[in-house]
Amino acid sequence: MRIYLHIGMDTCGVSRVQKFLDAKRDQLAGKGVLYPIKPGRQNHTRLYMAVSDPENVDVLRWNRGYATAALQANLRMAVIKELAGEVAKSAPTTMILSANQFGSALRTPSELGRLHDILRQFSDDIRIVAHVEEQSRVLMRHYFEQLLAGRTASLKLELGIAGADPQDWAEECIDMMPRLNPLMNEFAEVQAPAFWLDYAGLQKRWEDVFGAGCFSFRSYDPETFYGDDSLAQEVCAAFDLPKNIGKIDAARAPTPAPAPWATRARQMNLLFSKALAKERLIPRQLWRKLLIEVGIGGAPLQAGALSPISNIFKASNAALVQAHPALSAKAMTPDAPLDDWTEANPERGFRATQYMCVFLPRIDAATIEEREKRAAAIEALAAHGAEGPKLSPVAEKLLPPLAKDNYPKLAVGRFAPHNKLGHVEEDTAQSPYPAMTPHELPKGKTGNVIVGCMKNEGPYILEWVAYHRAIGVDNFLIYTNDCSDGTDEILGRLMELGVIEHRLNNDWKGNSPQQYALNQSLKEPVIMNADWIAHIDVDEFMNIRTGNGTLDDLFAAAPDATAWAMTWRLFGHNDVTQFADDLVIGQFDHCAPKYCPKPHTVWGFKTMFRNDGAYEKFSCHRPNKLDPARAADIKWVNGSGKDMGEEVKENGWRSGLGTIGYDLIQLNHYALRSAESYLIKRQRGRALHVDRSIGINYWVRMDWNQHKDVSIQRNIERTRVELDRLLADDVLRDHHARAVDWHRAKAAELHQNPEFETLYEQALETKLDDLERVAFALALDLES
Repeated sequence: MRIYLHIGMDTCGVSRVQKFLDAKRDQLAGKGVLYPIKPGRQNHTRLYMAVSDPENVDVLRWNRGYATAALQANLRMAVIKELAGEVAKSAPTTMILSANQFGSALRTPSELGRLHDILRQFSDDIRIVAHVEEQSRVLMRHYFEQLLAGRTASLKLELGIAGADPQDWAEECIDMMPRLNPLMNEFAEVQAPAFWLDYAGLQKRWEDVFGAGCFSFRSYDPETFYGDDSLAQEVCAAFDLPKNIGKIDAARAPTPAPAPWATRARQMNLLFSKALAKERLIPRQLWRKLLIEVGIGGAPLQAGALSPISNIFKASNAALVQAHPALSAKAMTPDAPLDDWTEANPERGFRATQYMCVFLPRIDAATIEEREKRAAAIEALAAHGAEGPKLSPVAEKLLPPLAKDNYPKLAVGRFAPHNKLGHVEEDTAQSPYPAMTPHELPKGKTGNVIVGCMKNEGPYILEWVAYHRAIGVDNFLIYTNDCSDGTDEILGRLMELGVIEHRLNNDWKGNSPQQYALNQSLKEPVIMNADWIAHIDVDEFMNIRTGNGTLDDLFAAAPDATAWAMTWRLFGHNDVTQFADDLVIGQFDHCAPKYCPKPHTVWGFKTMFRNDGAYEKFSCHRPNKLDPARAADIKWVNGSGKDMGEEVKENGWRSGLGTIGYDLIQLNHYALRSAESYLIKRQRGRALHVDRSIGINYWVRMDWNQHKDVSIQRNIERTRVELDRLLADDVLRDHHARAVDWHRAKAAELHQNPEFETLYEQALETKLDDLERVAFALALDLES
């Protein structure tokens, strides 16, 4: 098979050739010629993007999501696989690949070598074809295209190196390439002179890699390329195709751009660049559209005004005409010399600043949308550069292949986790909250009620009860099943003291002891007479972050709310390995980022809802079975007090991109506590899902430790006061001590079990950052 690589050049009819090849793809296939689809239907830019140097990020790679080396590597593997599939399926004698970026953007030996290595997998017979015209005419067209993309420098940039040795042209141009900065539109192909106008140097660079004699220049003639039969003849001659493959409709050849419009465009670009410096973002399509809107007619840009450029290449062009039979002297003859180029008057009193004032609202609107769309890509590029994020040594060892493949994609996608959400200052200690006065409830009312389910949670009960009493919970209804650590004794004594209601749930029926308990709770007076109800577990703490941190303050922040979505904030083990009889809210202060859409467990929520009869029952996360006649009465708000909309009234238990909020309340979820506590939890199973074990998958999902949040610790002082009041009871204190001893003994026992000790060591080894954890958790979900 012979491969023809059509490399351009820019503004020299490449798109017409590609359109012809695309239109004739089926006819060509019937004659053994493959014009592949997978690298790009017409312009094979995917192949170009796959081989550019990782650090040479251009507009295409930036806009199409391949800015990092890892993402580009994934693209390269995909392109090779897809191209191999097309070749294997069609078994062609000829393959044509075309992209003007091959010639105008690939400039280093490593880039050309990368392309050569890919193509050699299919054939060693590779021919390079480039359509060209005299440099000044090409430059005028290219300059205007650069202006429409955002170029800020005038043609004085090129004229400034017109006195250089022809052999130094490319090097001079490359030296002028800006340092990559996508947010400032600093791309080499937009802002720098065209290094590839040195055609002789271009040929040498390609032949140094692909071999001497592989390169052919051919003339670009607008009349030929925009004709019908004439284009067909040129394409057939360029790629040695059969003559009877038909023709394409003639089209109007592009006319030289008006010089006043070029001036206007450059002046606008200078103002657009100032807007970028003030952290505005202008999408490429909007940028071009705005410049088209300031367009005006007038005298065209004249290639004859660039005669100093023509003079540089005069001798080398003559040599190229002699060496390449398909390159005509006419195509390489410069226009008649004119006075040296000067920038034209923009005409009609044009003032760029006036247009900018009109355009700013559209730019500002686009900035918001673009910033949201590109937040992860911007952050990843700023943090890691074009090389992209790298896995830690631990992650390299632990992550499965699927997680490693997904990692770079997640880094620049909308699922990339970060902590830039909300307004609460949560990483520094604040003054303690004052004690609150207990509610005096009307006769027959039970106030704010928590219903919960427990199994072997003895050491943690008193802190949890004390904490929630301190923030305004009036009553508790707790169900237990199959406890052996003293949980029942602690709860029984609390009930004797009038603090809670306790019910044994050992005879539960159905699929879940928890749901059975919740169904039974509907018959209990403490629930029937409640003002507000929440179902939470003993490892969940309602962290109210407004006023004095009480439920009264929360309800006052959104008085018309009838349901609060309390989104989880997952707290990891915080390098605490041993079980300790100490406050959970004091030991564990590192957690998941606030923005973390995946895995699905991170943004789960529990609901505090008004007990007004709108719902018939409730489940683990929320009330259910809404009375349709009451739907209009429901206002379900997120943790920032914002309305979550209509859908959540009947479905859902997770916050989403449009509903996440933590400013007023979050549910601190200490699912692991210490590493030893995790072992015990693993051994006893889960209260809700009795058929699910808690293994390393659970640890990966729950052990978030990268962000500090001490906001709940403002409650420690008043929690200890309430806890000390409970522990003043000798019987209760003794039950608590026995439960602590049981858990210490259980931890020691599990350390002696090889299965659990291995799990313990594996858990402690799994130290991942947020992004690695997301990649790992998602891969585990897909593989399970």
